[in-house]
Amino acid sequence: MRPISLLFNKYSIYRQKRLWKIVLMLFALVIVSVSLWYSNVLVHKIAQDERTKIRTWATAIQHRAELVNSTREFFRQIQDEERTRVKLYADAQKHIADINTTEDLGIYLEIIANNNTIPVILTDGNGIVTSFRNTESPIATGVRMPRQVMKEFGTYPPIEISNFGVKTFIYYKDSKLFTEVQNVLNSLVNSFFSEVVNNSGSVPVVITDSTRTHVINSGHVDTVRIRDSAYLSHLIGEMTAENEPIVIDVADRGKNIIYYKDSYVLTQLRFFPYIQFAIIGIFLIVAYLIFSTSRRSEQNQVWVGLAKETAHQLGTPLSSMMAWVDYLETKGIDKETIVELHKDVNRLKTITDRFSKIGSTPVLKPEDIVSLIYESVAYLKTRTSQKIVFIIGLPRERTILVPLNYQLFDWVIENLVKNAADAMVGAGSINIDIFEEESQVILDIADSGKGIPRNMFKTIFNPGFSSKQRGWGLGLSLSRRIIREYHSGKIFVKSSTLGRGTTFRIVLKK
Repeated sequence: MRPISLLFNKYSIYRQKRLWKIVLMLFALVIVSVSLWYSNVLVHKIAQDERTKIRTWATAIQHRAELVNSTREFFRQIQDEERTRVKLYADAQKHIADINTTEDLGIYLEIIANNNTIPVILTDGNGIVTSFRNTESPIATGVRMPRQVMKEFGTYPPIEISNFGVKTFIYYKDSKLFTEVQNVLNSLVNSFFSEVVNNSGSVPVVITDSTRTHVINSGHVDTVRIRDSAYLSHLIGEMTAENEPIVIDVADRGKNIIYYKDSYVLTQLRFFPYIQFAIIGIFLIVAYLIFSTSRRSEQNQVWVGLAKETAHQLGTPLSSMMAWVDYLETKGIDKETIVELHKDVNRLKTITDRFSKIGSTPVLKPEDIVSLIYESVAYLKTRTSQKIVFIIGLPRERTILVPLNYQLFDWVIENLVKNAADAMVGAGSINIDIFEEESQVILDIADSGKGIPRNMFKTIFNPGFSSKQRGWGLGLSLSRRIIREYHSGKIFVKSSTLGRGTTFRIVLKK
């Protein structure tokens, strides 16, 4: 149980690091939440003010519509009164022309004399002008009414007077005063529609006729898309769902319907907190990635510098040791001892080469991975407990070529096997299985040791992490660097069960 306790306690720096990450993340979430909450409050207030402005605008539009309708009704009454006066004028003319009448003609003469505003033209049955009154310019009598004058006085049907078989026609039109007032009304209606669609509140507005298919005017909407009947129908439905349409009956235009919805400013304010959250999130992610990249770059520089310096420091004593072994060989020292010394010196030379290569870009060559595994295991067998059983899944005669750097990949196998041996405390089995696929080769190294907790599957590859009292925690970190960066492969914990063992998997491209 001691190694497991060391695994949890000795290098608690990673647990503290993870704890700090959680604390900082929670702190960031609190800051973001408070910021979003406060922004939401401000946006809600601004949205309320915006909606109040829209409601005020809609109320004002309704009042203006009522005023336009009232003005239209007033002008209609004036128009009806003028027509009534024309009819009275015609009756007066008829009575005066009736020579058999016994009525007092004074009132009729007064009616005719008081008509100082309504333009009137009298013609006989053949259209010959007999008299005129209140016209803008004199009209020739004794001739037919000019076509242009007939067009001007053709708005209303003429009044026919028949006296003893003689027909007289009275043509009339609206008075100049009424025409001017009518123009004022039309100008008022046009300005009303213009103010509706070009409102200062940027309220999207669509004005249609009673059929809801013909657009009379629009504002703050897509003028191109609104020509599409399907889009217009969808937009009207959307506006109707948000606000009750305003119906107005305009003179000479029939019933018009004003549709409107919330301004785009209000719509944008609704999405502002979410956009703000997304921007903050993107900023934090980008900042974290930049920081992580910078940190990894610094670590890589440290790795390269450390590896090169280690290779340089080992070079001088290694050369001296090689010379001493050659010297001892000439002194008649036991050959078996000399052979073992050569093995260790060669091993030191291999280690020096490893550090030298890890500090620079290594050269990959097609190597037989099966042969490499057998040679590594043969060397490690003599330096591990005899109670550890090594089982390799493929026969030595099998050949699988993979682009490798022999020294570096051999270092990875050595690290994994030594860790497996330490995990089994000197007794157990190590199984090495090799699987060849079409585009890759898979290598599984399984032990029957104490196992690794699932939450540490990734942590064990961090520099400095070790479950051993005197371990440096660099073996697995170096192994991951060699596999990932130099061989473009993968290395990870495939599976692990506490008290039963762990399986590491290496995936290499062919």
